[in-house]
Amino acid sequence: MFSVKWVKIVSLLCCGLLLAISVGAAEPMLPKVYSEQIDIDSWLMSEKLDGVRGYWDGQQLFSKNGHLLNPPKEFIRDFPDYPIEGELWGGRGTFEQTVAIVKRKQSHDGWLQLKFAIFDAPDAPGGFMQRIKTTQNWFAEHPSHHAFVIPQIPLKNKNHLQEELQRIEHLGGEGLIVRKPEAFYTAGRSIEILKVKSYQDAEATVVAQLLGKGRNEGRLGSLLVQLDDGQQFRIGTGFNDAEREKPPSIGEVITFKYYGKYQSGLPKFPVFLRIRQDKSL
Repeated sequence: MFSVKWVKIVSLLCCGLLLAISVGAAEPMLPKVYSEQIDIDSWLMSEKLDGVRGYWDGQQLFSKNGHLLNPPKEFIRDFPDYPIEGELWGGRGTFEQTVAIVKRKQSHDGWLQLKFAIFDAPDAPGGFMQRIKTTQNWFAEHPSHHAFVIPQIPLKNKNHLQEELQRIEHLGGEGLIVRKPEAFYTAGRSIEILKVKSYQDAEATVVAQLLGKGRNEGRLGSLLVQLDDGQQFRIGTGFNDAEREKPPSIGEVITFKYYGKYQSGLPKFPVFLRIRQDKSL
């Protein structure tokens, strides 16, 4: 039989564990996909950085799935004492290297190659602009070598949006994020924050590796993949020579891009982008 004392101790430990889980796994605000039917005049736009999403709770850094990350003290030294969200980012075209740095369980100096690019402060009062201003003021008083607030550009009209999208994609960027300036922070997908790309992307699970012909004889020709709804299709483009020699394994999750869908729901012109190495973060 447990004594009352031990029951209290166990209860406190359980409460502490639940609190830690809830703090680390807080549901983030997520974007929906932009549609031309949505009026976004006077909204704000910024580059969509291709990194690993991070959540700083005021004391510790977590991944989007609530896993505790282990940056060195130098990296987080000047972070605020309240929650902020952003992308752990090493620059355009460095996604794989960023994931490798962040996934290591021990603190290491590789983190110092990254920056925490901040796009929101979930618990700050007010709409988006008021929340982000709070964080801009913090870093004006506490400059950090490893964090910055992502610049927000006032959006004039849809032509302005397309011009900026083309500029960012020409530089090797992924796309844009547009936000309603007065939007309050809400967990889950929100129509008040949108991602804008010249293509769509999605994830699928590798079902089979199919051998190629001609130039690709004896190595990968295409992947047979499956969507969450069970539909299967092939992806045969987007692979470099190294990926054809050592393709994604059966069961791995990949990201691909496509350009609309057929009436059947299958994606049009799917192109391999990468293995989803941050899926476990």
